[in-house]
Amino acid sequence: MVNALVVRRNTQLAKAQKALRAAQYVRMSTDLQRYSTQNQAAAIAAYAQQRNLTIVRTYVDEGRSGVRINRRPALAELIKDVQSGNTDFEHILVYDVSRWGRFQDVDESAHYEFVCRRSGVKVAYCAEQFENDGSLLSSILKNIKRVMAAEFSRELGVKVHAGHCRIAGLGYRVGGSLTFGLGREMIDEEQRSKGRLRKGEYKALKTDRVRLRLGSDEEIAVVRWIFQQFVIKRKTDVEIARQLNRGNIANHHGRPWTYIMVHSILRNENYIGNLVYNRTSRRLGQTQVNNPDHLWIRSPGVVSPAIDHDLFERAQKIMAERYISIPEDQMLRRLRLTLGRKGKLTTRIIKNAPGLPSVACYIKHFGSLRQAYALIGYQGSRNCEWFDVRDHWSEVLSNLAGQVAEALRTDLGIRLNLTDDGAGLARHGSSKIISFQVVRRMAQRTPNHVALWRAHLRKERTKLCVFLRLKESNKVVQDYVLLPAADTAKPYLTLSDGALARYKAVRVDTVNELIRNIKARFTSSSHAAPAKPTRPNKRRKSSGPKTMNVRGRH
Repeated sequence: MVNALVVRRNTQLAKAQKALRAAQYVRMSTDLQRYSTQNQAAAIAAYAQQRNLTIVRTYVDEGRSGVRINRRPALAELIKDVQSGNTDFEHILVYDVSRWGRFQDVDESAHYEFVCRRSGVKVAYCAEQFENDGSLLSSILKNIKRVMAAEFSRELGVKVHAGHCRIAGLGYRVGGSLTFGLGREMIDEEQRSKGRLRKGEYKALKTDRVRLRLGSDEEIAVVRWIFQQFVIKRKTDVEIARQLNRGNIANHHGRPWTYIMVHSILRNENYIGNLVYNRTSRRLGQTQVNNPDHLWIRSPGVVSPAIDHDLFERAQKIMAERYISIPEDQMLRRLRLTLGRKGKLTTRIIKNAPGLPSVACYIKHFGSLRQAYALIGYQGSRNCEWFDVRDHWSEVLSNLAGQVAEALRTDLGIRLNLTDDGAGLARHGSSKIISFQVVRRMAQRTPNHVALWRAHLRKERTKLCVFLRLKESNKVVQDYVLLPAADTAKPYLTLSDGALARYKAVRVDTVNELIRNIKARFTSSSHAAPAKPTRPNKRRKSSGPKTMNVRGRH
């Protein structure tokens, strides 16, 4: 792979120097081995050598589908660097059009290329038979290639789905996560067992198949107990989950039980020996949809039943009777009647009101409780302005995290990636290292009362916490507080000016000061070395007695 001395991203180079510098983008999915990143890089290197280009940057997406850009961090980073205008290259080298992406909307693929071209960066496809020079022929061929790449993903998805349905119809396990009390067994083409598969393990050979098997006797006993509590004692999903947690009964994830886990067990036909596939589907990264019953693939008798069939049917009948579907206008009418009886509406009132749908049901149908309130002409007493500006502060946190990550990468060579929520930085494959959070200023009881900010401590603790304290109006950032990992059992932390010293926190006024403090902490931690233990000063023991004065010696 051709490479050169890497220049810092913010370095300003002359236009003549940038004209001969290029960045390469390689992506590997599970299509074919010829699309491996090494083969792509070799072809790109040969292309660059023929045109006297020097590859100075490499963006790699390994094991990533080209259908969407959401889960392709390297391509997203490349587009972001190009849009910033601080790139030190004028060419982007890609193996072919399909490696750039198999976007189902060909205009999306063209859009990302247009963004690069608008910023003065050219995109070249090294293995294609045309030059991406904007001519009529190249434009036609390139658009055809994009359509072919998108169509390839669509056809492949249809073929894979048909194959999965055929395998499921034969009684074999296909994809999906298992519920409590179930396991997987791998068998070869002659139906001989090759052992149980643990969590995270998959079959290696295409001729192997996976069968569903029951778990341990202890797990099956817990499953039977859940059905008995639900059917015979008429307990709810929430009550069953709470009782399991009180008994310290671990589930298959090693986490506390939830009502959703209990509900999935009660609806699972695997416990009566049936294997059901294609209940839901998600095509090419689109929204998951529930398929009608006639499209389900059901294979009866593939595993020994753990639950009596009659007990299972009684559980399904109870759940069907509890779920009543009513139209939206009737939902609003019942909500209006509840408001007339109670005089106000809260989540607790909605939950306890008989004949009223749940809060989650109103949110699903109308988007939020506030929108449902607005449709019946009710305005709650709670100030919900903070919910309206959540997207704004999320963008502020994401931009701040990006500035910190760029400064650490540029000045210290420390590479941290933005987390999925956009409010933290972490190394690849590790937990969050730096977290960012906006904290509102609490209302003062009296004018002379001390200003207080209340920060919520998440369960996942980080090494450094950055809090953006807002002013009294909670619309503008007042200052920044840098706090090491807080060792406290409380879920909240009060950040007043007097408490900062107790928490060993640092308060700064600007983003530049914040970045300097963060870099100083990373520098000190990298240079700090464990102190060598001092050896004790061992003296030789004298044969005579220990004395303190002359009189003692005599």
